[in-house]
Amino acid sequence: MWKAQRGGAATLGALRMAKEDTLVVHEIYASIQGESSFAGQPCTFVRLTGCNLRCSWCDTAHAFYGGTRLSRAEVLSRALATGTPLVELTGGEPLLQPGAIPLLTELCDAGRTVLLETSGERDIARVDPRVHRIVDLKAPGSGESHRNRWDNLALLTPRDEVKFVLASRADYEWARDVIRRESLGARCGAVLLSCVFGGPASRDVVAWMLADALPARFQLQMHKYIWPADATGV
Repeated sequence: MWKAQRGGAATLGALRMAKEDTLVVHEIYASIQGESSFAGQPCTFVRLTGCNLRCSWCDTAHAFYGGTRLSRAEVLSRALATGTPLVELTGGEPLLQPGAIPLLTELCDAGRTVLLETSGERDIARVDPRVHRIVDLKAPGSGESHRNRWDNLALLTPRDEVKFVLASRADYEWARDVIRRESLGARCGAVLLSCVFGGPASRDVVAWMLADALPARFQLQMHKYIWPADATGV
């Protein structure tokens, strides 16, 4: 097992120094995709260890530390062995690790439909253009909205998706204004709005979207309705 160093800075430093031929992996498992326009489809998740953000509502803090260091070839082999046509690389923040970029390309080369779930703070320019990049723009309620990398928006294509997680009405209004200002509906394939689990009522967010004629898609975290909300590996 890879031993997590004490302190977030030390851990992130170790991840960045890793060579491209290894990755620190928190878990690899097959389930269904719970979010995005691919929701409901069988999907293999490759969850990498480490994140440099600390969102107030984070539901994957278990992936901040720990994990197992594996060769990139082993990670690829395990991801393909599940047999699902769809594979997602997630975290934590997967783009903290140098090996994530070539792994994404190798998954595409293997004929998989590949999703990348990224916080929106990392540069997405080097990601293989065949990958569906799901970019999570952080609303103010996350406590991390100042970390959004706005330059990423110019790189979006119809293959990509932008996600907003909302903790309040103020978060919704912020997301609405960003969607309109940046013409996100025209830039990418889908604009996704979801609620912090246990946060704003879904029916309220839907009502706000309808009132504003917002060019976006409302989504639930499907997996949290199938399994316990705090379950891992599902």
